[in-house]
Amino acid sequence: MNKIEKKILDLLKNLKDEHNVFSIKAEFEAEGTRMEELMRLKDIIDKVGLKLTVKIGGCEAIKDLYEAKIIGADFIVAPMIESEFGLRKFINAVKNNYDNDELQDVKFLINIETITSYKNIDDILGSNYLSYLNGIVIGRGDFAESLGFDRDYVDSDELYNYTKEILKKAKEKNLICGMGGGVSINSVEFLKKLPDGLLDFFETRKVIFKYNYNKDEDTKLKNGIYKALNFELLWLKNKSNLYHKLSKEDENRIKKLQNRLKYLVYLLKGKI
Repeated sequence: MNKIEKKILDLLKNLKDEHNVFSIKAEFEAEGTRMEELMRLKDIIDKVGLKLTVKIGGCEAIKDLYEAKIIGADFIVAPMIESEFGLRKFINAVKNNYDNDELQDVKFLINIETITSYKNIDDILGSNYLSYLNGIVIGRGDFAESLGFDRDYVDSDELYNYTKEILKKAKEKNLICGMGGGVSINSVEFLKKLPDGLLDFFETRKVIFKYNYNKDEDTKLKNGIYKALNFELLWLKNKSNLYHKLSKEDENRIKKLQNRLKYLVYLLKGKI
């Protein structure tokens, strides 16, 4: 374990013990996570006792589901579910990749992250396939963009109203409810406004917090978000170092091969 990974380990221990962090997320979708990264991340979070959440690349991303299963993901999230049909596609893909006994060990969630998803939420939550679903995550960043705004709009009153309505409907179906998308220290007021019992967790890009708001813990909540963003920065630096080393290995190999080829051309001059 290198120096950065040791810092990551200490930070994750603190986030778990002091800030109710219970899972770390990797994305095949927006991040394009590679399997070797996922294996390294899993190794680190296992040392801390955190769970792994994997966001797949689409509602029936079969290869992603397979790799999430192989690595031992605890939560799997399907992105951009905008219709009951999208939910059906996701659940059918899950059923084709997981045996019935394996389904008991994993929780499956969907992203509700566009105005189209909102308009179709009753159909989605009324699906006959809902019994296979454990929860939803509201993705405020894409939701804001689907309304024609940039991601600075995530903490707006309009997004709050959409979020609250979706969460209420999901809770009526006894689903786990989460929220992400542009979560920052500025999002604390947004979180505080939500009625008690609607939100089970919130997430930054990679860090997932249990949510049980205590009015005396504003500073603690903000510090947790700050530490989560610091973890993400350290992880990116660690990943960059890894691929820089791999790139250097390739560069050295390329130079050796070029020199060998030049020498062969010299030896075989006039014969090839």
